[in-house]
Amino acid sequence: MLRVSRKMNLLSTFLVICLVFLVGCTSSPTAQIPSNQADSATSSQIPPQEIKLDETLKIATGQTIYVPIYSEIYYFDKSKTLQLAATLSVRNTDPQHPMIITSVKYYNSDGNLVREHLENPLQLAPLASTDFVVNQNDRVGGSGANFLVEWVAETEVYEPIVEALMVNTSSQQGISFVSQGRVIESKSAAVTSP
Repeated sequence: MLRVSRKMNLLSTFLVICLVFLVGCTSSPTAQIPSNQADSATSSQIPPQEIKLDETLKIATGQTIYVPIYSEIYYFDKSKTLQLAATLSVRNTDPQHPMIITSVKYYNSDGNLVREHLENPLQLAPLASTDFVVNQNDRVGGSGANFLVEWVAETEVYEPIVEALMVNTSSQQGISFVSQGRVIESKSAAVTSP
């Protein structure tokens, strides 16, 4: 009798564990955003504005920022490379003042200009951001590719964050990492004495 009761306890315990496991594995319903709220959430985002630069623009500050891009990396030996998608992100960190991105140039490993990502300057609103993508199958940059990002502002602003995220998720493990931009030139308004 003791043996039967022990088997029943083990069976009951097993069934409870299985039930808990099965309940834990079911997907919970996802929260649905009412369509009127979803529309307002997406419409509140202000896209960067293309602007024209002219002589009336009074530049107070600006920078040229170098950002390394690893569109391919070596593994095992130099004959094997892994292609990466790269997202260059430019973020205006100033909560009150806009900034203007004047140039976003992509260079290959040999230092040759591959493409200019901007036709016209873009104005980023306070705390706004924008990004530029190098597709994973774009092999023209190579392992030593880079971006040069130039920006200006009409008033002193907080320095933007300019960085790149490289990603490849085609294998079972995937890889991702961030590359920080580095200021290579600063611009400031010339001060003239009376």
